[in-house]
Amino acid sequence: MMIQERIKALRKLMNEKKMDIYIVPTSDFHQTEYVGEYFKARKFITGFSGSAGTAVITMNEAYLWTDGRYFIQAKNELEGTSVKLMKMGEPNYPTIEEYLDQALPENGILGFDGRVVAMKEGQLYEKIVKNKNGKIVYKYDLIDEIWEDRPTLNTGKVFDLDIKYAGESVESKLNRIRKVMNENNANIHVLTTLDDICWTLNIRGNDIKYFPLVLSYIIIRMDKVGLYIDKSKLSDDIKEKLSLNKVVLHSYNDIYEDIMRTKKDEVILLDPDKVNYALYNNIPKENTIVEKRNPQILFKAIKNDTEVKNMREAQIKDSIAHIKFMKWLKENTKDLNITEISACDKLYEFRKEQGNFIGPSFAPISSYGEHAAIVHYESSPETDVEIKEGNFYLTDTGGSYYEGSTDITRTYAIGKLTKEMKKHFTLVVISNMNLTSAKFLKGVTGMNLDYVARKPFWDRGLNFNHGTGHGIGYLLNIHEGPTGFRWQPRDYESHPFEENMIITNEPGIYIEGSYGIRLENEILVKIDEKNEYGEFMKFEPITYIPMDLDAIIPEIMSEEDKKLLNDYHKLVFKKISPYLNSEETKWLERYTRKI
Repeated sequence: MMIQERIKALRKLMNEKKMDIYIVPTSDFHQTEYVGEYFKARKFITGFSGSAGTAVITMNEAYLWTDGRYFIQAKNELEGTSVKLMKMGEPNYPTIEEYLDQALPENGILGFDGRVVAMKEGQLYEKIVKNKNGKIVYKYDLIDEIWEDRPTLNTGKVFDLDIKYAGESVESKLNRIRKVMNENNANIHVLTTLDDICWTLNIRGNDIKYFPLVLSYIIIRMDKVGLYIDKSKLSDDIKEKLSLNKVVLHSYNDIYEDIMRTKKDEVILLDPDKVNYALYNNIPKENTIVEKRNPQILFKAIKNDTEVKNMREAQIKDSIAHIKFMKWLKENTKDLNITEISACDKLYEFRKEQGNFIGPSFAPISSYGEHAAIVHYESSPETDVEIKEGNFYLTDTGGSYYEGSTDITRTYAIGKLTKEMKKHFTLVVISNMNLTSAKFLKGVTGMNLDYVARKPFWDRGLNFNHGTGHGIGYLLNIHEGPTGFRWQPRDYESHPFEENMIITNEPGIYIEGSYGIRLENEILVKIDEKNEYGEFMKFEPITYIPMDLDAIIPEIMSEEDKKLLNDYHKLVFKKISPYLNSEETKWLERYTRKI
């Protein structure tokens, strides 16, 4: 069934249900950023495969809203369909809410599956509908009715994350969570986000490709925890460990009925950005709801000392793999037919050699030439191209090890480049190094510091259309709040930097139809000094891979720029050379030489 036929079938169902507009977001029942195949309803109805976007279907029009990371990709994938691209954050494009307010007729009906829409988002829709004297219908998954070969929910086994990796017991985590509940006079905490659940219970799963998460909900009370999950995923050993912390097992979907049976005097703590709209609407109206960000979000973002130690080890492993790969790529491009996919496979091989390797930590981005200008490009047999001399190859990939997750981007010069290409590469290096070297007072957020990264671009009338960095989960989501680098405000990334947070630093530049450059390190937040002016903090780079000197023009760098890069390369050589053989060490010495 082609996109046009699918939209036609959806409109037939909308007409039967008397719906004027139907919304299809990118989400599962848990507001997960990257979802399993079963939940890719928006991709099914529009053809757009990116990880972020919302489809809005009316009886006459079909729209897709997505952000700047995906404008090029969405334009290409929507070609030939009737779906129109709406560029989020761009002038002359309305927000979804603005469009709904204009398009929904008086007394109109707005439809969506309430399980895949967040409570807060659903409440925004309620206001729009109320203004039109209309109503919301949220109990129908219309996509399911037309998706004949829809994939099934995953049934992968759950595994335990040992304390030597987690660094904190389940009991300790529950005590901290219950303390927050007490502070908010709540005796129930409803938790639906998969990474928060897995962190709380020190478990990981296999329900989403690349992300070791398990489909589940939990209800935390002061004396017990209700875990809603497919019980067949749990071994007897894990069941026993969970029972020690008074975790009671329930069937996955039973939470919708159980939440309706809460007592009138019970106070429920929940996150309106995370709990889905359907579950929220099942809570009895007599209950008091305390709307707060899940405490687990900040708890897991501030890594404990064990996690920091482990994630340093994971970064060493990944840096070794990358340096071996960089050497292989540069030495073999002329003689071997290396493609985007085969290059990605080779990096995967180097990672596997490092031990305790679980798999990729997200869908790999392996892109050459004009493909690298597509920020979240994903190579396929249909798009795979040979890596040839005269352009850039960009690899944005990560590894999941028991020691933690990595997210690293490097762009490599393949053969001779133009002066303009080298100039752009050098600007990205300057940006990355400048942000890494920032010293700042405690209380500073990523919005304060994002300018440090963008200044080399903005000074020249240039920009990159994505955030400069995000938090990293420990064998969880690779994108983790509540802190990140952005020049525009986002509530879920606005928390000040705290010691032991690990954030990415990934500026870039993208020339559509020609090339793209991105350089990404992970940086650890540390306390620097405390004096009469306050407590100062700094970043420590924990990724140790050269910035390709073949693509740098030293003449456009200040002496400070050169010093920052030279100091970083000195650190790279010191950290990684002990793990290399003599030939590799000599090669690394060349690519970390002083400029």
